[in-house]
Amino acid sequence: MIALFGGTFDPVHYGHLRPLLEVKQALALNQVRLIPAFIPPHRDTPGAEVTHRLAMLRLGVAQVPGFVIDERELRRGGRSYSVDTLQSLRDEIGAATPLCLIMGLDAFAGLASWHEWQRLTELAHLVIAQRPGAELPGSGPVAELMATARARHAAELQQQPAGKLWFQEVTQLEISATAIRAERARGGDIRFLVPDSVRQYIETRGLYQHQEG
Repeated sequence: MIALFGGTFDPVHYGHLRPLLEVKQALALNQVRLIPAFIPPHRDTPGAEVTHRLAMLRLGVAQVPGFVIDERELRRGGRSYSVDTLQSLRDEIGAATPLCLIMGLDAFAGLASWHEWQRLTELAHLVIAQRPGAELPGSGPVAELMATARARHAAELQQQPAGKLWFQEVTQLEISATAIRAERARGGDIRFLVPDSVRQYIETRGLYQHQEG
């Protein structure tokens, strides 16, 4: 079973990597594809150039078995919509292979604002990484989707190619790329927030030194 996780990775940090590893282990995923966005539709323009974000991502996952970087959104250019990315991968792997899209609970709660969001579950299962005890949406279209598509057992994700929701409790670290960039702009030390190879890359190239936020 293949899973996708998209983001700007500006920069990649342990708040990305630890939850993804836990999801991979819990669901026995064969592969987690990390997909850097070219232009994210729901975020500000990335602070680092594409080449730097990609280089940092490569460093961050270099020693993690089963973590693979997928550059299709960078090659495609323009705004990076998840539905287009899922369709592209589905065209490659065929209709029968189980495919998952991993997202955080905040992203899932706002799913109805995504481009062609109703098609997402036609193309993949949605795996929502959440901290223990997190509150789920109680009303609206996302809650309605939960009522009809939520899987009772993780094994259901292996039994069909798409269409299910699975909520996976993970260790969610209170780390954000915004805070990392702000710490750099203040002249602070970002060790233990990002993999050391990523920290060295950032410091060597002087990234984020003058960025606010």
